[in-house]
Amino acid sequence: MTTEQRKKQMSNINTNQIDFTKTDGLVPVVVQDNQTLEVLMLGYMNAEAFEKTQQEGKVTFFSRSKNRLWTKGEESGNFLFVQSIAIDCDNDTILIKAKPVGPTCHTGARSCFKTEYNQNFIFELENIINDRYENPVEGSYINKMRKKGLNKIAQKVGEEGVETVIAALAETREDLIGEASDLVFHLMFLLKEKGLSLKDIAENLEKRHK
Repeated sequence: MTTEQRKKQMSNINTNQIDFTKTDGLVPVVVQDNQTLEVLMLGYMNAEAFEKTQQEGKVTFFSRSKNRLWTKGEESGNFLFVQSIAIDCDNDTILIKAKPVGPTCHTGARSCFKTEYNQNFIFELENIINDRYENPVEGSYINKMRKKGLNKIAQKVGEEGVETVIAALAETREDLIGEASDLVFHLMFLLKEKGLSLKDIAENLEKRHK
């Protein structure tokens, strides 16, 4: 989604659509990592905080302890950049998908809920691959493979697929996990090289399921 598309989506939700009256002018806001879908934190917004969030594209809460508007990251620099905004069926809870810069929790943890990292790492791996494309690192594996071209990247997927089958039929559980991990990584690499993502695959699988 482009910046303009995000702005349009955010502007489609009017402050008047949100019921701020149920809890003395504040509504709960769940912030979710746009890439991994991990729940990062819960905060509260009043109408002014919501409008500022829409205008600036950075999550701004109403801090009950500070008794003022508080933009997440205003001191630490760990901002939450808004990717999309949705409201629930009762119009009294907001869901924001955001791109976090650094850890979200004041303790230095990624999430205020201390969720396990490995459940989302495959999405984080996609972030890492994307970063290698945007910020090439000389000598990195991805950089070396990209120089060899699409055919070599595709060939590696085939090789890892064969090795995964062999491991499943004749090797140990640990061997299978290792080979399957190599296969998934190289498949994600190939998807990126072709301008696709895990989201594209998930959407197609969902259509097939229906």
